[in-house]
Amino acid sequence: MENVKVAIWGFGAMGGGVAEVLLSKKGVDVVSVCDIHPNRVGKSIFELLGVERGDRADVVVNPNITQVVRSGLCDVCVIATDSFTRKAFDKIKFVVERGVNVVSTAEEMSYPRAQEPELAAEIDRLAKENGVSVLGTGINPGLMMDLLAICLSGCMTDVRKVTCRRVNSLSPFGPAVMEEQGVGMSVDKFTAEMNSGSLAGHVGFAESVGMIAEALGWKIDRFEQQMQPIVTSVDRKSPYGFAAAGDVAGVNMTGQGYCGDEVKIDMYHPQQIEPELEGTHTGDYIILEGSPAVNMAINPEVDGGIGTIAMVVNMIPHVINAKPGLRTMLDLPVPRAIMGDFRDYIER
Repeated sequence: MENVKVAIWGFGAMGGGVAEVLLSKKGVDVVSVCDIHPNRVGKSIFELLGVERGDRADVVVNPNITQVVRSGLCDVCVIATDSFTRKAFDKIKFVVERGVNVVSTAEEMSYPRAQEPELAAEIDRLAKENGVSVLGTGINPGLMMDLLAICLSGCMTDVRKVTCRRVNSLSPFGPAVMEEQGVGMSVDKFTAEMNSGSLAGHVGFAESVGMIAEALGWKIDRFEQQMQPIVTSVDRKSPYGFAAAGDVAGVNMTGQGYCGDEVKIDMYHPQQIEPELEGTHTGDYIILEGSPAVNMAINPEVDGGIGTIAMVVNMIPHVINAKPGLRTMLDLPVPRAIMGDFRDYIER
């Protein structure tokens, strides 16, 4: 059996990270890469990643997606370019119409019918029409604040409330995430952009709430979320972001899913660059109220950058195997690290 063939659209922090991990795995090849950044176009991915090429065919970053994704060239395309379903839609459409499966890192794509039901239905239709599957996944949404809580509920006979809290570092993420979180902004600018609706903050609460609700059989009548700046008192610098003392180092996001007037799903997600510089310790926490009660704590947090890359890599065979259509993490096998040959996971 041939190796699993992967194309990557977007070669920033996440796309490049996915490629680097795949190059260390057996039974899978990165066959093509699309990116428009002038510092990457025309360069070998092995040079950009600092990875020995060995006897592998060279892969040069190509700005022309029509040469990167086409039927027969690749089994799956990892799209690592956007956070929002609406922005990712045309790229997903392009790929599925060429008969290629999709794994998207766009946060809203983890459960797109939460906020974009019409686009979700169209993606599902296109995927089925072309015999491929589409999945959005990552560390969050995708695992820590939704699927993990859902899995833990499996040992319960009754669930009254779900609370998920993730205290994390934004430091591994790229420029797009820095911009979405307001990293480096003055407080006045942050407030103005927040009030105008142009600041994204964490993307994915509505999707995580929707996924949990579907899994547990709850009907969410109302979803709300809030955003506040995390202001640093010291200079903070990460690989892709900088916040001077007095400016914004991240964002504190909270969200609630209501059944009637009762909060059934509660979300807390403070995230910032270099949190340890001011004594903030990262971690992941899930509290399930019911019978029996479940309390989970992971300290420190599961690394967001590596975790997102791993989720994408480890779901690739399951997306290829999946029934055609738009899929969520609820539809596919439980994620697990693939330490063996990728080909062994493909259903023949």
